[in-house]
Amino acid sequence: MTDRENLAALAREIDATCRLTGTFVLRSGRTADEYFDKYRFEADPRLLDRVAAHLAHLVPTGTEVLAGLEMGGIPVVTALGRHTGLPCAFVRKSAKPYGTARLAEGADLAGRQVLVVEDVVTSGGQVVISTGQLRELGARVEHALCVIDRAEGGAEALAGHGVALRALLRRADLEAHRAR
Repeated sequence: MTDRENLAALAREIDATCRLTGTFVLRSGRTADEYFDKYRFEADPRLLDRVAAHLAHLVPTGTEVLAGLEMGGIPVVTALGRHTGLPCAFVRKSAKPYGTARLAEGADLAGRQVLVVEDVVTSGGQVVISTGQLRELGARVEHALCVIDRAEGGAEALAGHGVALRALLRRADLEAHRAR
């Protein structure tokens, strides 16, 4: 199989595993009639490993640290670190008030080129927030990487904050096999 065929097969498997129908309120506050339950592919070690192997080719040159966003980005970044050999940081939505009281655990970020990793991007809101927080900690963030871009304005929102979004799959990739 070619790389394109492998990626198409992966998209079909993710779609079959993760696509739910019903009524769902998204992080953006919008209501959708379908939802990509990313935890279904993140909880499947075989499928997650295949996702990470494909994502590894999208990591920008010069990346020094992979930063996975709570909660869905953490399993993705851990699997991706295995394929790239890059150290990982695990980024909370807010710093915990006890223990280390850190926003990001794991690898040091200050002064390093950091790739923000998320599972699904819709509006880009959490990636924008987390990127700002990481930059306040001294991280250099120019790119974000996601497994699925729902193509609902996230890439544009990130571009407005100086972050280029790279996506393994877009909503259209997941739906392509249904049109046939």
